[in-house]
Amino acid sequence: MPKVDLSTDTVRDLNQRLHDLEPGTTETDWRVINPMGAHAVAVGLEASVHVEIDGHVGYYCAGMNKEATVVVHGNVGTGFGENIMSGTVICHGNASQSAGATGHGGLVVVKGDTSARCGISMKGVDIVVGGSVGHMSAFMAQAGHLVVCGDAGADLGDSIYEATIYVRGDVESLGSDCVEKEMTPEHVAKVRELLQRAGIEADASQFRRYGSARKLYNFNIDHAANY
Repeated sequence: MPKVDLSTDTVRDLNQRLHDLEPGTTETDWRVINPMGAHAVAVGLEASVHVEIDGHVGYYCAGMNKEATVVVHGNVGTGFGENIMSGTVICHGNASQSAGATGHGGLVVVKGDTSARCGISMKGVDIVVGGSVGHMSAFMAQAGHLVVCGDAGADLGDSIYEATIYVRGDVESLGSDCVEKEMTPEHVAKVRELLQRAGIEADASQFRRYGSARKLYNFNIDHAANY
């Protein structure tokens, strides 16, 4: 297992080594120690590698991920897993704002809480949060699923398109065009599947579902104040 110490090596060197891996490499398991809040750790990975990071990281950790699995044993800064395409990124602590923003695919897991705008403009990514999310989460979310095991802050799902939100706890308020919808057995099964993939234990039947009322897709003068 290659081991990189960021107290002596640079993030640039780490990322370059990961980017230079050839198809079929046997160096598939990596460990990063002493990240000390460094930014942009393990970004833009395109190989099926497993990267374990021991400690806290700064913004955009595991951003633009493709195929790789990145696990952070600590807290993460802004934009964790931002623009993820595929693969899995996991934070065992808390995340700052915009976790999983603009993600097109893959799975983003935060075992603790996230700050504001979790899942903003998500485009197909699945996000599972073991704790609570801050205000404006899933703002303009277009596709994918956001599962929140705790509470959600104000303006949840504001201007949401076709993404689906599941929340077990309380919702401070819903954003424009976001409404509560029926929770069918099919949706319970979907939540159960996502929780299992994320390695989080919770009763899927306790969640409520939220999505778009589809009133803002086309301009309507009666809803002008909501645009």
